[in-house]
Amino acid sequence: MVKIDLNCDMGESFGAYKMGNDAEVLKYITSANIACGYHAGDPSVMRKTVELALKSGTAIGAHPGFPDLGGFGRRNMNVSEEEAYDLTLYQIGALYGFVKAQGGTLQHVKPHGALYNAAAKDAKLAHAIAKAVYDLDPGLILFGLSGGELVRAGKQIGLKTASEVFADRTYQPDGSLTPRSQSNALIEDDEQAVNQVVRMVKEGIVRGVDDKNISIEADTVCIHGDGAHALAFAEKINQRLREENISMQSLK
Repeated sequence: MVKIDLNCDMGESFGAYKMGNDAEVLKYITSANIACGYHAGDPSVMRKTVELALKSGTAIGAHPGFPDLGGFGRRNMNVSEEEAYDLTLYQIGALYGFVKAQGGTLQHVKPHGALYNAAAKDAKLAHAIAKAVYDLDPGLILFGLSGGELVRAGKQIGLKTASEVFADRTYQPDGSLTPRSQSNALIEDDEQAVNQVVRMVKEGIVRGVDDKNISIEADTVCIHGDGAHALAFAEKINQRLREENISMQSLK
């Protein structure tokens, strides 16, 4: 049977905690990427989201990003390798503390937004992030864009890696994600997004914006939890994967 991890970004609020759909979405995924306070989240949000994930039996990952609450971590920042190492280690360590305090285990690390996209193309930045993960815990799994530099850096340093694909994003001919600044970056039609996932998982192929097939590796699929129909989509994709005899399970 084909197997896949289904992940979703969680805890992406700050200030007065608003659970939103997190508790319900957790029923349909296998791994949760929890914001660590830089692009979203704060200590209270982190603690409560970890609690929700542990109660649901969902694997937990740290979701570090650029220090950019105002821009939700989606604006690129020019940081040195040392700064990238420090901000990654700091955020993972913060979430690790909340997970350990509640008796849980941290499974993975997945950078967020602009940091994620930059690390997919910048080998030096990718190495800095991978080193921070490895230095904290070499048993952690590093999530990165399929075919990108972050996955390559993780493997080189000795980490287990997971090649990630996206349910609701379009792809450029080089295998990168279409920038959100472009009108065709997101797939708005749920059925089209679900069909894309099934093809990526079963065939290892995704159709780019130029209508040509791109070979990809899919260990984990990201669905976004901040969309208007996030819960309905999570339920729909979970059901479709079952119908296709695709087993959903975390990577540990």
